[in-house]
Amino acid sequence: MTCDQSFLEGELDADDVRAILGLHFVEMRAASPAAACHVLQIDDLRDPAFRVFSLRDQDRTLLGIGALKTLAPDHGEIKSMRTAPTALGQGVGSRILAHLVSTARAMGHTRLSLETGNTPLFAPANRLYVSEGFQPCAPFGGYSATPFTLFYTRAI
Repeated sequence: MTCDQSFLEGELDADDVRAILGLHFVEMRAASPAAACHVLQIDDLRDPAFRVFSLRDQDRTLLGIGALKTLAPDHGEIKSMRTAPTALGQGVGSRILAHLVSTARAMGHTRLSLETGNTPLFAPANRLYVSEGFQPCAPFGGYSATPFTLFYTRAI
């Protein structure tokens, strides 16, 4: 992360955060089979099990968001990662993922997992997760296997 960017936590009432989460929800619902769509609405992220972070530049422009869900004291889940359309290709996803990993580690988690899709829309995310050491795994946390769904995990 460059010195002109910062993470803020819990900005769920900010208009730009609401907009990017709304975009994420609409796109994921449109691109995912109903049985395999686990995208969360904004109010779902208010649950105390979640910590939601926004990455902003020095002008407070939203670059992206990501959430961390506690599944167990030692296990977290990456949720709702999204880069702002104007920030695509700038490494925002990598910075958000690194922040979520660091936060999970500080919380005492020793494992992080995530669920995502396997169509071309999800290819950049899948490349990012694999490049950051996430390995394919079995479904976790109540998810079911589907032909559309990929699961990853990583010790941290």
